[in-house]
Amino acid sequence: MADYGVDVLGLSVGADLPYFTGYEAMPLERLTMLVVPRDADATLVVPKLEAPRVVEHPEVFSILPWSETENPVEIVAKLAGSANNIAIGNQTWAMFLVQLIRQMPGTRFSEAGEITTALRSIKDPAEIEALRAAGAAVDRIATELQAGRIPLVGRTEADVSADLSRRIIAEGHDRVNFAIVASGPNAASPHHHAGPRVIQPDEVVLCDFGGTMFPEPGSPGYCSDITRCVYTGEIPAEFCELYDVLFEAQASSVAAATVGTSCQDVDRAGRQVIADAGYGDFFIHRTGHGIGVEEHEDPYIVEGNETALVPGHAFSVEPGIYVPDRWGARLEDILVAAAPGPDAMNTVDHHLHTVEA
Repeated sequence: MADYGVDVLGLSVGADLPYFTGYEAMPLERLTMLVVPRDADATLVVPKLEAPRVVEHPEVFSILPWSETENPVEIVAKLAGSANNIAIGNQTWAMFLVQLIRQMPGTRFSEAGEITTALRSIKDPAEIEALRAAGAAVDRIATELQAGRIPLVGRTEADVSADLSRRIIAEGHDRVNFAIVASGPNAASPHHHAGPRVIQPDEVVLCDFGGTMFPEPGSPGYCSDITRCVYTGEIPAEFCELYDVLFEAQASSVAAATVGTSCQDVDRAGRQVIADAGYGDFFIHRTGHGIGVEEHEDPYIVEGNETALVPGHAFSVEPGIYVPDRWGARLEDILVAAAPGPDAMNTVDHHLHTVEA
């Protein structure tokens, strides 16, 4: 905070609050905010009806519950005092920021992400083990998928998505974040919403799924995220060629993800493989995103991000090739940058499997 000239940090809804306190605020019209003065103790301003959900950590913060007849914005402004610069959590509701600006017209407001991102993006050993446990859980589901033990043909995408969601919870996650199931031509849409389409024989099925697993009560949860494709029949030579390129591209980006390498160079490594094979126009998104308390956070593996990887950076490597109205494929693992080389949180087989389910 001193480095950025910030007097007070104000963290509301979003991932910063559970990261620092272990408490995840509900996205309500009632304000919750952790007020952290640079030179004083932190206070969690929370609706009184929500206070029982907070696991207290008095060595970290005190709790100040507010009643329905009180104005929480006034309480935050009072705690902030004569602050010249308040950094507000990036996902704070705009209406609360507007009200704070009215309460404190002489105060400058900035983004808290400038401060919190650097802390959250580098994982310590306990966080890495939490990511590893979450990754191992979805690996077990992906193994079942590749073995044909998750029925596909004749079921709707939505039904299979619900099945994956149940398995995510059964494998120890506390929350399902997403369960993309995209079959046939729908696999050409990277964020396809699983719908009523019935999965057919002899087509690709792309499954991208993950959730949040809480190591223990009062601690933040950590996310999983994996993508694997299977084919419901004999794989056409043209699709085999596409997948072989994807396989090589993902391996190239993984191999490039070493400490000291820039995020954009990791992106370039796999993207070049895809471009050289003539599929460059069909890789339409960044290679990866950071992961931790949020499914998507810094560092982003994308052209223009010159941030060099350091030990503890956790991120996805997930190139994709999407041919509109025909098919698509994506291959995704979570990695942690480490001195010996990339540490994979997902180890399930990367090859394209034929299933008869």
